[in-house]
Amino acid sequence: MQTPMIDYLQLLLDSCGADAGEVASYIPELANADPDRLAIAVATLDGEVYVAGDADVEFTIQSISKPFTYALAIADRGLDAVLERIDVEPSGDAFNEISLEPGSGRPRNPMINAGALAAHALVDGADAGARSDRILEVYSRLAGRELSIAEDVFDSELSTADRNMALAYMLRTVGVLDADPADIVRGYTRQCSVSVSVRDLARMGSVLAAGGLSPEGEQLIDPVVNRQVLSVMTTCGMYDSAGDWLTSVGIPAKSGVAGGLMGVLPGQVGIAVFSPRLDEHGNSTRGVRMFERMNHDLGLHLMTSTERARSVSRRVEHDGIPVHEIAGDLHFMEAERVLRGFAEEQAGHDPVVVDLDRVQRANDIAKRMLLEGVRRLHLDGHDVRIVDPWGVLGSAETGSGELVHGEQAHGGFVPASFDDVASAVRG
Repeated sequence: MQTPMIDYLQLLLDSCGADAGEVASYIPELANADPDRLAIAVATLDGEVYVAGDADVEFTIQSISKPFTYALAIADRGLDAVLERIDVEPSGDAFNEISLEPGSGRPRNPMINAGALAAHALVDGADAGARSDRILEVYSRLAGRELSIAEDVFDSELSTADRNMALAYMLRTVGVLDADPADIVRGYTRQCSVSVSVRDLARMGSVLAAGGLSPEGEQLIDPVVNRQVLSVMTTCGMYDSAGDWLTSVGIPAKSGVAGGLMGVLPGQVGIAVFSPRLDEHGNSTRGVRMFERMNHDLGLHLMTSTERARSVSRRVEHDGIPVHEIAGDLHFMEAERVLRGFAEEQAGHDPVVVDLDRVQRANDIAKRMLLEGVRRLHLDGHDVRIVDPWGVLGSAETGSGELVHGEQAHGGFVPASFDDVASAVRG
């Protein structure tokens, strides 16, 4: 069985509609990008990555690098020292505006270019080259593979970096930069020129979603630093459209002018999309549209109130019958793990039992996902039986096997037992 997640991502791509906006023409190499590329990836905290579209096409990370370099600067210098140089207030300005705090000269936040230049300068390194190499190494660890610099984009971008150079000299004038401005601009431009795919960005986002923990269990970002980064992404990551983004999508995010867009839903998932045409705020037009659709379909808004997820799913066998035992409350990510278990069943005529005896609550998204998974198991030839004594799935059409509920007896509710269902399957 193919998990419905893959089909859903393809549906997202198909539903984007006509594109709008323009590629980032002020950087010659980006102006040559194929404007019709389109891709999406969703990475779970345990390392599963679902993709659709041009998922293996590489593009430069651009401003999506800013949260990760900010995290590295805090790890090297400490939060207090970084806050002395970079504020955390939303600027309400475009990414390349001169937006400094009156008096101190601090950049308003690390997500605009002025703040990103200051953050780059705070990363430890013996010289400019060592600093850039270290940043690339950290990005590679976050992505789970060795990344590289797109030298053609780097050369092209550096040749048009006059505004960033002016920002760097201005920061040096007000005492925010101690290093040579030209070295900082060069290093920052290399940082932005790292090549990634949506697979890479989704995994990097999943590390932030997991509190800095990699899928392999390595603590790549300190949890306190991770929280700081996500907080600033939430309020400042989408520049002068941050307020609209937070209310309509509600996922901490960061965009890049190459067309990438990374979102992080803490505790659940990392998401990345790629489509080169940009809107008036410098954000991917179709990328924004896909995130809006996901928020509507999957209930991923950060401010959606849900009880803490405690779901456990495991596959066992009773008398040769595969049983998927599910426990806890079901939301999107818990249902995704259940579907992943369903997908491991080989097509055939074997019976399958889905045991929801220890599930008492499932939100609407989880119900729909489970029922679709049951329907697909049935299409694969399985005789599917569902043990649902508490009526978690309601009376919805399963598309296949029998939906078994408990019965009323002596004024109380008597759950259907697994033994009853197993006997029915064998009989």
